[in-house]
Amino acid sequence: MITHAWPSHGGQAKALLAHFGLPADHRLEDFSANLNPLGPPAWVRDWLTKQLAGLEHYPAPDYHAACHAIAAQHQLQPEQVLLTNGGAEAIYLAAALHAGQRAAIINPSFGEYARACHAHRLSISEIALPAPHFSLDVDALLASLNDVDVLFLCRPNNPTATLIGLSAMQTILAHTAAIGCCVVVDEAFVDMVGETVGETPQQGSLAPLLARYPHLMLLHSMTKFYTLPGLRLGYLLADAATVQAAQVHQPPWSVNHLAAELVAPLLADDAFTRRTQRWLATERPRIAHALTQLGLEVVPSQACFFLLRPGGEQRGQGITSDILFERLLRRGVLVRHTHNFIGLDGEWLRVALRDAPANQRLISVLKNVLENGTA
Repeated sequence: MITHAWPSHGGQAKALLAHFGLPADHRLEDFSANLNPLGPPAWVRDWLTKQLAGLEHYPAPDYHAACHAIAAQHQLQPEQVLLTNGGAEAIYLAAALHAGQRAAIINPSFGEYARACHAHRLSISEIALPAPHFSLDVDALLASLNDVDVLFLCRPNNPTATLIGLSAMQTILAHTAAIGCCVVVDEAFVDMVGETVGETPQQGSLAPLLARYPHLMLLHSMTKFYTLPGLRLGYLLADAATVQAAQVHQPPWSVNHLAAELVAPLLADDAFTRRTQRWLATERPRIAHALTQLGLEVVPSQACFFLLRPGGEQRGQGITSDILFERLLRRGVLVRHTHNFIGLDGEWLRVALRDAPANQRLISVLKNVLENGTA
């Protein structure tokens, strides 16, 4: 296998084909990017076309309509909302508020938290989620935070698709409030959770807790749920003083006119949200069962993707995640390697859900390559 550097994000088909010496026109189905396969909503393309005349003018500097729509969605005040150029800008703004301080990051997780901290000169301590279940030891976490100024965590977590429960989050927030440690929670995939996890209700976003915990900041990416990664649209939720402080670090007109004007109609599309939730409720457990039946080790998912690796019997036969990745790629299926996730080091693969026919093709190809190699 070719060993030069792996690309650092999903969806980089060209780089991965070159990595394995495959032609640029090698046909692929992309299961590497964590996006809602039902989106974008059907009306978005025509809506954007009608808004093109607005490109002749600067966006409203306060993004009034977008911030009011987001505030209403979360039952907050508009002053608690900061519109951002995708979830990535929100991460960097959160880090900027703590420049030169001390951060803790729970790993494995999204690599942009560490990159944002490095960019703003934060020192980092890492807290491990141990394989194979990647469950958070809350007591161990709290014991490690005494000298930390800000804690970054992802809920549900990327790439493990695990979710820290509401009661655990309340314990974390009460402790961090007492010791003066801010908490930044990336909720990029929270709309993919659904209503329940096992028998325990999980009311999605932690936004209702902002009134009780002013040291809490929430980061959102609208591009995941609505499948608009090229548009770059996200937002930050916090108390008004924190939002005002973050805004100081944000360039003027950071969010373009099309993205800003699209916020309100996206949030108003309740039918699209319901359709996505119905799809998740049926497709996620179906594919989880199918993957497990293939003998793969699958982390229970509360998002639109799975973290998996060859099962014990398959590993005993010499099938590693790297071997499985390459076999899938050669058969036209692109999944996400984990070589650049701290704590995973390439031992796992992340596989996104797509629509039912594509998911079934994935299962068929997986079955074939696990049983017959590259044949």
